[in-house]
Amino acid sequence: MRDLIDPSLLPGLDFVPVLELTNESLPAVRAGIEQMSAAAPEPQDSGVDWREERITAPAGHELAVRIYRPSDAAGVLPAVLHIHGGGYVMGSVAINHLSNIELARSASALIVSVDYRLAPETVAPGAVEDCYAALQWLHESAEQLGIDRARIAVRGESAGGGLAAALALLARDRGGPAIAHQNLIYPMLDDRTCITRLPAHLGAFVWTPQANAFGWRSLLGQEPGSADISPYAAPARADDLAGLPPAFICVGALDLFLVEDMDYARRLIEAGVAAELHVYPRAHHAFDVLPDAPPVRQMKRDAVAALRKALHPAEV
Repeated sequence: MRDLIDPSLLPGLDFVPVLELTNESLPAVRAGIEQMSAAAPEPQDSGVDWREERITAPAGHELAVRIYRPSDAAGVLPAVLHIHGGGYVMGSVAINHLSNIELARSASALIVSVDYRLAPETVAPGAVEDCYAALQWLHESAEQLGIDRARIAVRGESAGGGLAAALALLARDRGGPAIAHQNLIYPMLDDRTCITRLPAHLGAFVWTPQANAFGWRSLLGQEPGSADISPYAAPARADDLAGLPPAFICVGALDLFLVEDMDYARRLIEAGVAAELHVYPRAHHAFDVLPDAPPVRQMKRDAVAALRKALHPAEV
């Protein structure tokens, strides 16, 4: 099926091979991802300063957050709460380090990436509660961080996109800190995809139905597709999407999440939410591992344009 993929993306499959996830293989997969992230060289004179802090969640445990700020930024900035991907079971703030440096510069914003607790050690709603704690901290620390609390967006890739969507629901329903925009990059939104028959080419690369079922089972602590799954775990389960922040959603046409992402965008639009959907032909899950491939450059332009429209309205 490799002939279905955009030729410029094919080398990326060597960096993100198909993952066979089990309880036994998970520690080694996690370690490999962290080693790969640590080995990536940091750009010299990136124009972005970064640091790590630890915050205390309401439940009493500590969370690491990594903070990025453009070096030449003057005055009050908008902010983006970034939530990393990893199928709910792997990853850390380190895996998007280079892309968050780039994002801080291209979006002219403060980026805060949160190291939420992973499944299966922590089941839902632990991860989204960690993200909510980071959102509250970001809102409460606005003056100290030099940000405008009225211009805070949430962004995430894959499981991080699912958590960003769930966080938007949770903040709406709790009357919590306002979110100006949700930037959802091939988000993992619906556990029912695990029990849905899809064409074989959807999910044939990188993130497969097997990995998807493992990730959802780990997060939920029960079989995916079961009754009474909370929308704060699987956002597509929400009955009412009205009143959510404007949304940007993008996904590759070969991604396992294609159908659920398209459906979520449709439902947002039907609920009166300003939403845009971008589908990239011949692109697989996590296709942006190759930063200079033409489809990746296009996706980045689209995502950053949506962020800037929300966070820098004076530019429009």
